[in-house]
Amino acid sequence: MGVVLEFIERTNAHDVKGMCALMTNDHLFVDSLGEQIRGKEAMRRAWIEYFYLFPDFTIQCSEIFSRDNGVALFGTARGTYTVGKGPVQENTWQMPAAWRAEVRENLLVEWRIYADNEPVRKLMGLQDTG
Repeated sequence: MGVVLEFIERTNAHDVKGMCALMTNDHLFVDSLGEQIRGKEAMRRAWIEYFYLFPDFTIQCSEIFSRDNGVALFGTARGTYTVGKGPVQENTWQMPAAWRAEVRENLLVEWRIYADNEPVRKLMGLQDTG
């Protein structure tokens, strides 16, 4: 579970290099819409872009459960959508979220997010396609 907690610390510090160091080469990221990104290099690019859009993004976990190689986390995600122009208070959001991590050889092989991201999508001007 230590690698998962370190990943959250690196995420909250926006330390993309440190985050990638904790991933397997075949790392799988699944967002709350079910979209998948595979591979450490693809995730490096994705996190850089995400932190550009949400420069104050953080995760806070209130409950953590682990069994075998899986870890479930429950808490809150928050940030501000900036469109690269700096924080705009009316674009700040916070939502309950859950994460599932799978660990292999002390590295993250999978990071999966569960959250209702529709409020953030609306801030970004994206429409629900479902």
